[in-house]
Amino acid sequence: MIELIYPVGDSAPMIPPANGATTMSAIKGRGKGTRYILPEIFPVVEEDGRVVGRATREYCHSGSMLLHPVVHLHLIDRQERVYLQKRSMKKDLMPGKWDTAVGGHVMYGESIVEALHRESSEELHLTDYNPIFLGSYVYDTGRDREYVFIFAAVGHFTVRPDRDEVEQGKWLSLQKIEEMAQQGLLTPNFQSEFTEIKNQLLALL
Repeated sequence: MIELIYPVGDSAPMIPPANGATTMSAIKGRGKGTRYILPEIFPVVEEDGRVVGRATREYCHSGSMLLHPVVHLHLIDRQERVYLQKRSMKKDLMPGKWDTAVGGHVMYGESIVEALHRESSEELHLTDYNPIFLGSYVYDTGRDREYVFIFAAVGHFTVRPDRDEVEQGKWLSLQKIEEMAQQGLLTPNFQSEFTEIKNQLLALL
């Protein structure tokens, strides 16, 4: 597996260059006025894993086409069922679509595996599993470019979806997933990725 190679010493340059002020997002609190949060910062990478810059989530998804890493975790049990999550309606991308059990961005400074464990803990409260690396590829969504790192884990895990991250989750048969694909209920990324790795998942059983 390719590891991210961060620059030694100073951080990678901000893209686009910072203007000296950090833009914060305003969030209305319940009876507590407005609070401000720092934007999420993603590493900008080359396909060999070198980190060549930093950029906000907003800029990466704005049509900049900066390559940034994400992690996917597929869960499969011994009955050949795969766990899918239904994306929260609060998501800015593909709300309400069924997707990989765990998926999320790598934050600047994280390794691939660190990001995988953080995302699985945040989305499903899943911490006790053995991730198996299946491969990586570049995915062009039309408005951004993601460097996707695919992992799998075998077992019937007890998961507790975080309702801010995931609307619901289900263990589904391969036949049911195929039916959902025909009905347009899956994210395009999951549908294409699952087609490519389905035999790899079954080989793990």
